[in-house]
Amino acid sequence: MVLSVQAQNSNKTLTSTDYEQAVKYLGFNTNKLVFNSNVNPNWLPNGDFWYNITTSKGKEIVVIHTVDGTRKTGSDLKSLLPENNTVTTPTYTVTPFEVKSPDGKKAAFIKDWNLWIKDLASQKETQLTYDGVKDYGYATDNAGWKHSNKAILLWSPDSKKIATFQQDQRHVKDMYLVSTNVGTPKLEAWKYPLPGDEKIIQIERVIIEVETPKVIRFNMAPDPRRGTLCDDISCSGSFDDNEWNADGTKLAFVSTSRDHKEAKVRISDALTGAVKDIFEEKVATQYESGQGKVNWHYLESSNEIIWYSERDDWGHLYLYDAKTGKLKSQITKGNFVVTQLLKVDEKNRVLYFEANGRETGRDPYFSHFYRIDFNGKNLQLLTPEDGNHNISLSPNGDYFVDTYSQPNVEPVSVLRATNGKLIATLEKADISKLEATGWKAPEPIKVKSRDGKWDLYGLLFTPTHLDPTKKYPVVNYIYPGPQGGGVGSRNFFSARSDHQALAELGFVVVIIDGTCNPDRSKSFHDACYGNMADNTLEDQISGIKQLATKYPFMDLDKVGIWGHSGGGYATAAALFRYPEFYKVGISESGNHENRNYEDDWGERYIGLLTKDANGKSNYEDQANANFAANLKGKLLLAHGGMDDNVPPYNTYLVIQALQKANKDFDFILFPNARHGFGGDTFYMMRKRWDYFVTHLLQAQPPKEFLIQPK
Repeated sequence: MVLSVQAQNSNKTLTSTDYEQAVKYLGFNTNKLVFNSNVNPNWLPNGDFWYNITTSKGKEIVVIHTVDGTRKTGSDLKSLLPENNTVTTPTYTVTPFEVKSPDGKKAAFIKDWNLWIKDLASQKETQLTYDGVKDYGYATDNAGWKHSNKAILLWSPDSKKIATFQQDQRHVKDMYLVSTNVGTPKLEAWKYPLPGDEKIIQIERVIIEVETPKVIRFNMAPDPRRGTLCDDISCSGSFDDNEWNADGTKLAFVSTSRDHKEAKVRISDALTGAVKDIFEEKVATQYESGQGKVNWHYLESSNEIIWYSERDDWGHLYLYDAKTGKLKSQITKGNFVVTQLLKVDEKNRVLYFEANGRETGRDPYFSHFYRIDFNGKNLQLLTPEDGNHNISLSPNGDYFVDTYSQPNVEPVSVLRATNGKLIATLEKADISKLEATGWKAPEPIKVKSRDGKWDLYGLLFTPTHLDPTKKYPVVNYIYPGPQGGGVGSRNFFSARSDHQALAELGFVVVIIDGTCNPDRSKSFHDACYGNMADNTLEDQISGIKQLATKYPFMDLDKVGIWGHSGGGYATAAALFRYPEFYKVGISESGNHENRNYEDDWGERYIGLLTKDANGKSNYEDQANANFAANLKGKLLLAHGGMDDNVPPYNTYLVIQALQKANKDFDFILFPNARHGFGGDTFYMMRKRWDYFVTHLLQAQPPKEFLIQPK
């Protein structure tokens, strides 16, 4: 459904040819013009590896001998490999809802709220639990914005036990969505707790013995369904924050409080269910165990635990005594952020990890790879090149493939030993055909935060036909986090969303990762803790003004903004709170009312919902609907009618407030779309271009232009 107001009259007209020029810079056109880019190694039993690559002449298979970097190329993998190093393939496949055991012989799955296993050879099914019922089932993943039929569990290394939970959501409220179709609509209903609810989802931790089915319950109170890494206990698709010892007799795990301010490290006896508390960490805002990966590890052989903490304002690794719970030492130190611990070499007591911000003079979001001894000595940079490094370690830990690039510098892939020695350069991306189209990379930018305290980083997109003597409207793309930023990965991409395509229509597109985004210091990330309505908007405004002094072709009288999800929330907030600066906004799938968004995101970054003496909650002034009457510019709202992440009622509340305030606005509803719009993506993209062309460029767009991959 599309509701539109009358477009502005203008003598300026953009044609289908102009739009076709923009489409040239969308990913489905640019990606195919990049060759020899990125190596994704498939490691072989002897430590060698192979990968596929697309060259200007076609697809090629490359096999690399890791010892000296020598290579073989061809079109048939089998012919390239020696007989004793054939590629092994799984004997049995499983469905996306099943979890295969480490020995590859069994798979666990959910049936009728209980956990079952299947012998993959005979297909015989065995029921493991019997007391699971609706809303009180085993291993279920049907909570909040993330809900599926996959079993959430962790097999023991010997494939004889399963660590999981019985999930109690019997007292949790339902969320409802209704399909649009001919005939009776289909009702979707699932458990969706909200901030402030008295009851949220609880997990009762259990160990299940497989060979002779038996359920062993932990001797502890149920935990809130919370994790140390993100808004869910299964960010990775597995049962995060759980780690077995080698023989499956113990399970180390972390219990996280509802508000994410307490993390308790515990070890359970897998035979009896007895639980021992080892230590806990309490923080004033929210605890997290890394960026993109849970970074704590239980080391049974030395009775130690590697722990991740931001207690000195930076994300670092610490060593604890697993018997006494006492801190032994801080392993990594300095003004940088450990993001992912990739390998723990217990025998040699060496850690291999990725980190951001340690190398001076570089974008602090660039990831580099390091090694360090358990005692904090002999820190070594293993990836010296300036850029963002993507690492794939060999299974034996002796080698790694590193693909590094920058947003404006194409990738190079190399093979190194884990002592840092460069063995071979594998590939260098060829972008000559891409550049022949007139394509240009975005320009990395650096500005100061609103208070001048921090350097902020981002990207600037300008038309390939830029005339610096003219003025161009500015479009601010925003994703305020706080679990991610607008720029995203610092890797090279031939296209980032439609930013260059939109710039090609006559705009300057600006992306700035503001304060409150992750991957920097704890104080940087927590700058707007408790007030997500901040949305980094003052950083965006300050940064754009700074850029305009350097680039006078930026027209600050014509500034627009757009974003999706959290960026949709930020966009509406920009139009309502800063109407003198932002004139046009496109708000897609926004979580405009966090009392109507799943409990964990709000309670993680805002805190638990509380009320003052007058009954006003700490969430109220963060709701966009309460400021809708401030709208002065042009606002386009969009939402999917079946959005099960951010339910569409978030946008409906803003619409209701705008109507009550007698405000003009535009609205697009995609009746059966989920959060990301799916098949409606290119329609929304075209409407976004049209809206900025009409109201910010003040020109007439071509009628019903079709964006279609070819």
